[in-house]
Amino acid sequence: MRRRFLTAAVAALAALWGTVPAQALDSRYTDADGDLVADAPADPKQWVDPATLIFAYTPVEDPEVYRKVWDDFLAHLSKTTGKRVIFFPVQSNAAQIEAMRAGRLHVAGFNTGSNPIAVNCAGFVPFAMMASKNNEFGYEMEIIVQADGPIRKIEDLKGRTVAFTDPNSNSGFKAPSALLKAQYNLEAGKDFKSAFSGKHDNSVIGVANKDYDAAAIANSVMVRMVERKAVDGSKLRSIYKSQTFPTTGYGHAYNLKPELAAKVREAFFTFNWEGTALLKEFEKSNPPQQKFMPITYKEHWKVVRDIDAAMNVSYACK
Repeated sequence: MRRRFLTAAVAALAALWGTVPAQALDSRYTDADGDLVADAPADPKQWVDPATLIFAYTPVEDPEVYRKVWDDFLAHLSKTTGKRVIFFPVQSNAAQIEAMRAGRLHVAGFNTGSNPIAVNCAGFVPFAMMASKNNEFGYEMEIIVQADGPIRKIEDLKGRTVAFTDPNSNSGFKAPSALLKAQYNLEAGKDFKSAFSGKHDNSVIGVANKDYDAAAIANSVMVRMVERKAVDGSKLRSIYKSQTFPTTGYGHAYNLKPELAAKVREAFFTFNWEGTALLKEFEKSNPPQQKFMPITYKEHWKVVRDIDAAMNVSYACK
């Protein structure tokens, strides 16, 4: 298996396509403090204080599995905020972003690649990320193939079918596309066929079942799937592993009433993981995810924004 740092690929793409202007928040938002996320409205009349909070976790193969995983935390969120809390099973990154932009989603976990679009287009304010008790966090993008197949190295992908997840995904599309183009001169549609599975789970299972020759995935998802026996890990082989990226970012809509927003943050950082379904599911990751740690979008998502800029990704709302 090869391990490389994507910074070289990003630099090469930037040189190839030129400098890309910094992305800006949508015109409906303001950022007076320069932290790159939307400020709460200055006018209290624009604050939102719903009787029921809607929570959504990033799209997964079976949302109902994760509804149960989040039960303990959502009960704690409800107790801390004094609000009823409902789990909203989203089916796509685009649907999740649109739900927050339209005001139908109040608290959420957006995947790594969707965070910048959610921040700039939907007024998402990320403040937390899962980490180990020692503050270790993140995941790597891996390109996986069938363990018994003929593909041994990146160059062998030429002429094959490579599965991506979603155009908004960092590890499922943007990072591997930058890598394949800049370091290996491989382009989708020209040097290999591409397919979009919709979710990392689907890509992993698709490779194991030989629906795809290869797939670019977030290895944290793959590890958890192997641990709960959703896929046979012996059927998979990794031929590339990237640098570490931030994982799912958790936050709230920018226009929540400030006192409510503060209570939402409090709920994340006071939640006791011990004995919960959340710990049982996420401690399977490597590193184990055992708590919520504070983050800032400006610092922790810089590498993702750099990749987006090099690939000329737009955060404009559609």
